[in-house]
Amino acid sequence: MQGRSAAPPDFDAAMFRSVLGQFATGVTIITTRAANGDLIGITASSFNSVSLTPPLVLWSLATQSGSMPVFQANSHYVINVLAASQVELCLRFASSKGNRFEGVPYHSTDSGIPIIDGALAWFECHNRSRYAEGDHVIFVGEVERCSLNENPEQTEPLVFHGGRFHTVNGLD
Repeated sequence: MQGRSAAPPDFDAAMFRSVLGQFATGVTIITTRAANGDLIGITASSFNSVSLTPPLVLWSLATQSGSMPVFQANSHYVINVLAASQVELCLRFASSKGNRFEGVPYHSTDSGIPIIDGALAWFECHNRSRYAEGDHVIFVGEVERCSLNENPEQTEPLVFHGGRFHTVNGLD
């Protein structure tokens, strides 16, 4: 059936969001550095693996995001996988108010991109490709470096499901 278009949806945006909310996701903060040196970071739950060889991951960002021009132009970014204890950071980086990095402990990659201290894992990615789809841009990153948090007390991931934050071992 080549050439056939999708049928118009038989649901509204609110229903679509509710149905999507039934898929539990991890939570990340994507970070980069603007050309002027400013640190940029956003919360994203749209992270997924794509390929082991080459090592590829993806995430998406709303086309209307104020951070879009920086992420589109930059060659690299870091995906920080958040621990359950980092809900406050998640909320801070989801907000557009103030300096998101103020008081946030981090260290930088060799290219100067922030890695959030306490994250469960991180991936430093080359901004390999971008695809505009609907009201988002899908970013495919080729992973150049990655690491796990070595602290045995920081192993519980932050999970988002049904519009609320959870942990793997129980509900918040």
